[in-house]
Amino acid sequence: MTIAHWVVGEGPALLLVHAGVADARMWRRQVDELAQDHRVITVDLRGYGETPLEPAAKYSDAGDVLAVLDELGIDSVEAVGASYGGYVVQQIASRQPERFQRLVLICAPTDGVEPTADIRAVWAEEGRLMDAGDIDGATDLMVRSWLGPEADDEAKQLLHTMQKRAFELQVPAGEVDNEEYELEPEKISAPVRLITGAHDFEWFSNCASYLAERLPNVERVDLPWAGHLPTLERPTEAMGLIR
Repeated sequence: MTIAHWVVGEGPALLLVHAGVADARMWRRQVDELAQDHRVITVDLRGYGETPLEPAAKYSDAGDVLAVLDELGIDSVEAVGASYGGYVVQQIASRQPERFQRLVLICAPTDGVEPTADIRAVWAEEGRLMDAGDIDGATDLMVRSWLGPEADDEAKQLLHTMQKRAFELQVPAGEVDNEEYELEPEKISAPVRLITGAHDFEWFSNCASYLAERLPNVERVDLPWAGHLPTLERPTEAMGLIR
């Protein structure tokens, strides 16, 4: 199955991979401007936005994204990944490092770093609400947890819409088998910008520190105003983070 994807603009290819509480719509405030000088590719991973998730599906998010690049004939690309999308970007860049010219990882998790107590508590509460069938409550929890203090009402409503859609697609699918490619940051030779927010969970800062020690060509940017989704919280300022 080819996942839903969109291509806008002309120029060097720029791939945007959404967070695990969002879908391709999270980039809507940036795409038009980026498309002035880039060929911008956005995707909906399985179980998000316009891409369905079949019950008991066996697939790979990383493999799906690479298949989209193959379908579009893109051999050279810059990639931006937010949160879980940054984890997917690490997988595809580890698998095919020669294909990637630059990476931006925004508040991204990685392997080899133990989750901290604050994020474990949110996951536990999300699980409790989902077990109780309270999707609305779980959605509200995600909006409160993943947006920082700079987020406006439009950002909150958009995140609510995207997360609710993800739950609606994922819950009926039940258990699925999503193959994850091995992360090998030492193999990623392209320049990498690591972005973290001071209002985010501590785990993501720890993940960035872990990656900064292992990536060959890395820049670290810490945002004192940001939570977990800075491109939603300050969308105009975020353009400078992506470019």
